[in-house]
Amino acid sequence: MPLFRSILVADDEPSLRHVLTLVLSGQGYEVRAVADGDEAVRELAARGYDVLLCDVRMPRRDGLSVLRHAIAEYPGLTVVVMSAYGSQEQALEAVGAGAYDYVRKPFKPEEIVLVLRKAEERERLVRENRRLQGGGSGATPVEHILGQSEPIREVLRQVERLAPVGTTVLVTGESGTGKELVAKALHARSPRAAMPFVAVNCGAIPAGLIESELFGHAKGAFTDARTARRGLFSEADGGTLFLDEVGELPPPAQVKLLRVLQEGEIRPVGENRAEKVDVRVIAATLRDLGRLVERGEFREDLYYRLNVVNVRVPPLRERPGDVLLLARAFLSRFNRELNREPPVLGFSPEAEALLSSYSWPGNVRELENAMERAVLLAEGEQILPRTLPERLWAAPPQVSAPTPTPTRPPTEGNLSLKQAIRDLEESYIRAALRRTRGNRTRAAEVLEISHRALLYKIKEYGIDPDAEGERG
Repeated sequence: MPLFRSILVADDEPSLRHVLTLVLSGQGYEVRAVADGDEAVRELAARGYDVLLCDVRMPRRDGLSVLRHAIAEYPGLTVVVMSAYGSQEQALEAVGAGAYDYVRKPFKPEEIVLVLRKAEERERLVRENRRLQGGGSGATPVEHILGQSEPIREVLRQVERLAPVGTTVLVTGESGTGKELVAKALHARSPRAAMPFVAVNCGAIPAGLIESELFGHAKGAFTDARTARRGLFSEADGGTLFLDEVGELPPPAQVKLLRVLQEGEIRPVGENRAEKVDVRVIAATLRDLGRLVERGEFREDLYYRLNVVNVRVPPLRERPGDVLLLARAFLSRFNRELNREPPVLGFSPEAEALLSSYSWPGNVRELENAMERAVLLAEGEQILPRTLPERLWAAPPQVSAPTPTPTRPPTEGNLSLKQAIRDLEESYIRAALRRTRGNRTRAAEVLEISHRALLYKIKEYGIDPDAEGERG
């Protein structure tokens, strides 16, 4: 579900207004489109918008004028400027005036969607920073890292060891595994906990602006830089700066970041003097930085400076025993946040089996989204399979232990995917019972599903556990 809800498109090209309205509406946004700058100003005053997509050249009032008005009157508004006549100077002017990004025409509609997704990610980080600095819910970030499996216990042990010492840490792992939670936990357990925790997604900032964002700029450093601006390093002084997706940093910014790590000082864009800063850097990436170094895309000296200690956050498929624990935690949270009455109390055995057997390629974030959807759609006090995303019950079980009996090969008259999945699931259960000599508890552990879900499946498929155990 998008973080932003409403978007105003201001462009004098009817075809572009039509295409953007169709594409963005299809992504779940509420879209209104106008044809000139004056109409855009009136519309902004009439309704509250989250985003303004604004062309530079429009009748009656140009886009940069609309941009300056919008930023002055609506500080929380995200503005993206579009132009077919753009230059680097114009882009800097637009961003210096407060635009989030600058997109050159012609562009594919999907490019605008990507820009919006990055802007939403940045807004999430801003809101989370405010929550952390304002005290939040009272739970520490460590308490938000849920799990009882050995892989996640090892992450928590590393957090406890590394938090007090202040060294640079590189957090690695797939998207959605919780790398930022680890960074927050390292900060919260450190002597810097009372100071700022500042997070930035390096991949969400245009390459030409990343240095200004990180290190600040002097007055007059570029067109429309009417005042000096502090960078994120200065904002994090005394605390922690979390550089998410650090592998996306362009080469000039890599050089400057290396200097900060070596010398403990920054030099704002357009400034001749350096400033001392005291910042602990925690970086994160889902990319293989070692491979980027080999290809010449990432500085080797910076890599070793960042990778003093590596904390790897395991994907959810490596900790399947934590899936139901996390699902229940999300269930409780969304009952509160969505004001669910009556609350959803739990999962049916079939739903538990689906949750446990799915591989979760999107990791904890995918599970979180699935639980929010399930709570919204649940009609009773239990989550049922039909309220879970279709991809869960359309995917084969993620089981690694026993060798199942082969399923029937497909024929012209036997192409039911659902039946093939049922056959595969049944064969895994029979194989697990043979391996454990009919021990249902051990078989559930081997299959990595709950004991209750296994008993349900045994009944559903008419399996005799004792008979299977004797065959083992």
